[in-house]
Amino acid sequence: MAAVQDGPMELDAEKETKPEILSDGTSNLSGNTASGTLSSSPLTAAPAGGAPKMENQQTLIAVLQFLKRNKLTDSVEILRREAGLGEDQEDSQATDGSGGGKGDGDGGDAHSLLSRVSITSAAAPQNMPVKRADDQPDVSVVLSAYSQQGDPSLYQVYYSGLKNFIESVLDCHRAELSQLFYPLFVHMYLELVYNNHENEAKAFFEKFSGDQECYYQDDLRILCGLTKREHLKGNEVLLDFRTSRFVLRISRDSYQLLKRHLQERHNNQIWNIIQEHLYIDIFDGMPRSKSQIDSMSGSLAGEAKREVNKAKVFYGLLKEPEIEVPLDDEDDEAENEEGKPKKKKTKKDSLGSKSKKQDPNAPQQNRIPLPELKDSDKLDKIMYMKESTKRIRLGPENLPSICFYTFLNAYQGLTAVDFTDDSSLLAGGFADSTVRVWSVTPKKLRKVKSAADLNNIDKESDDVLERIMDEKTASESKILYGHSGPVYGVSFSPDRNYLLSSSEDGTVRLWSLLTFTCLVGYKGHNYPVWDTQFSPFGYYFVSGGHDRVARLWATDHYQPLRIFAGHLADVTCTRFHPNSNYVATGSTDRTVRLWDVLNGNCVRILTGHKGPVHSLAFSPNGKFLASGSTDGRVLLWDIGHGLMIGELKGHTDTIYALKFSRDGEILASGSMDNTVRLWDSMKAFDEVETDDFTATTGHIHLPDNSQELLLGMYHSKSTPVTHLHFTRRNLLLAAGGYNSQ
Repeated sequence: MAAVQDGPMELDAEKETKPEILSDGTSNLSGNTASGTLSSSPLTAAPAGGAPKMENQQTLIAVLQFLKRNKLTDSVEILRREAGLGEDQEDSQATDGSGGGKGDGDGGDAHSLLSRVSITSAAAPQNMPVKRADDQPDVSVVLSAYSQQGDPSLYQVYYSGLKNFIESVLDCHRAELSQLFYPLFVHMYLELVYNNHENEAKAFFEKFSGDQECYYQDDLRILCGLTKREHLKGNEVLLDFRTSRFVLRISRDSYQLLKRHLQERHNNQIWNIIQEHLYIDIFDGMPRSKSQIDSMSGSLAGEAKREVNKAKVFYGLLKEPEIEVPLDDEDDEAENEEGKPKKKKTKKDSLGSKSKKQDPNAPQQNRIPLPELKDSDKLDKIMYMKESTKRIRLGPENLPSICFYTFLNAYQGLTAVDFTDDSSLLAGGFADSTVRVWSVTPKKLRKVKSAADLNNIDKESDDVLERIMDEKTASESKILYGHSGPVYGVSFSPDRNYLLSSSEDGTVRLWSLLTFTCLVGYKGHNYPVWDTQFSPFGYYFVSGGHDRVARLWATDHYQPLRIFAGHLADVTCTRFHPNSNYVATGSTDRTVRLWDVLNGNCVRILTGHKGPVHSLAFSPNGKFLASGSTDGRVLLWDIGHGLMIGELKGHTDTIYALKFSRDGEILASGSMDNTVRLWDSMKAFDEVETDDFTATTGHIHLPDNSQELLLGMYHSKSTPVTHLHFTRRNLLLAAGGYNSQ
């Protein structure tokens, strides 16, 4: 919608058509609006004395030409009618204005007029359009916001003036206002580059780039390569920064201090950037300290808005189905004393009654359709309950034993690992595009017999499931061929009948573990798929990739059911919530997001990591989430409140594996630094009082107690830890490929 005013023209993006989610999950920002009409209400009439001002009319003509090029004929007619501009008048004005406009270094032609058009992203500030596979991002509209606003030689003066002011204010305000340095630096630099002031841009970068926080160094390294106007076109980093308004959370007192300073100094250059490109989330209360700000900052688009994390999240567990657990015969015969068998029986009964209680924070049982339990699933549940009675209770004084599976001579390049829930099978994804499955028990892997042989089997026999297996095919491992690129993610189904794998070739494949063949290839991602995971209940699975979106699938649908779009960079890891109603995703935009499976909405945006997020783990009770990244830190989150409640420091390299013990008492983390570390998660969660969560400021003070929470550290010889898994009895299994270099 166009608004022609005395100043530069603005396009009201709120009235534009929202990005349409295509079937392949990409966002298509269509230039043709549904109605093709422009709102006339914001149109400023011409001055009473006659025709509109010359500058306004030239801008209007430039807009008309832009609409014509994009074939928005209805919009052209309505805008021309509202402005009272005839077609002949438009042509003559366009000819007259070709050389007579105000010079900003580019002349006064239509192109320079368009460069004064300020365009705001139609997407929400935290959301970003995903580029399609078959075309480059069209950034001409995005770049048009970087019109020349002032003398390029004064940019250093503007920035230095603000820097000196912030460094001179009281300490309580300095930390908050210092958040402005990085986004202002980037936008001022890009403005200089866009307007072909290469030398001034280089000098500006060299003078102030060293003042930025260390966790922005990777972004600055990319930024310093953008030295010419041509470099900006088609650049994803620029699109990220320009289309997502950088979010700063500042107290009202600090904001008023900043506003008063800029108004007194008439520093319109900085004030315009703040209004156009930044979103300041103002809260009432005491300003935050430097440590509190640092703990939440670091993401590509600043912090999350507070209202984003206020949606209700049903983090409780679903009620377990009522299954009677028979006593083992050996339990009855093991002891002749009368009391002991009774105690065991009581224990199992209590376990059954515990599952019948409905968690008040749990979603409704039928909130999303879940598959019904088959007889084999019920048998597995019974086995799980029996195993849980023999589970070791872990704690600071009782740490788990660790069994490390090292992949030796893995010249194919190990890229992904997964264990089945009962710890009987192990799968590995490799860079040579193969998937390999091993049995880690004495029971070998067997295929189902051929159709001809199956006809000869007595289907009514009790051991029919054994009879259908072909003993001739028994082996300790199987190799699955089908992908045409490195396999980056593998995941077993809960019933151990299927295996998922995701690859650089852009597909997710579903394999049968009865025939060891590929059943389906799911095609939806346009680029490499970094991770995939089955739902705890089976049937559903999630995938995330380089196209910046995560997709929810069902095994019997070849197209995704939900597309979770919002991350500003690759989705590197995905995890289902234990109740299967939510999906967590980690990204190289340094954020973690929580998505509602029911409607596809993003209900949590968690910021605080200083590097790409590569691992996620939910606590067994569903209330907490742990995330690990390249910054070597594990962050703990309270899902209900959407706040960080802990920071575990100690690893010196990327954390690729996180896992809670079966009862949630211990969190295990595995890293590229060749270590497994065990943390006292119960202590970390218990020390945080929910009363500390202030609704007004949305932050708490994090204690630096990593050393107190560290229970143990275990080194491998030279094996990075790729995956961690707790067995049903709380034995910890770790896996990784031996690094001989």
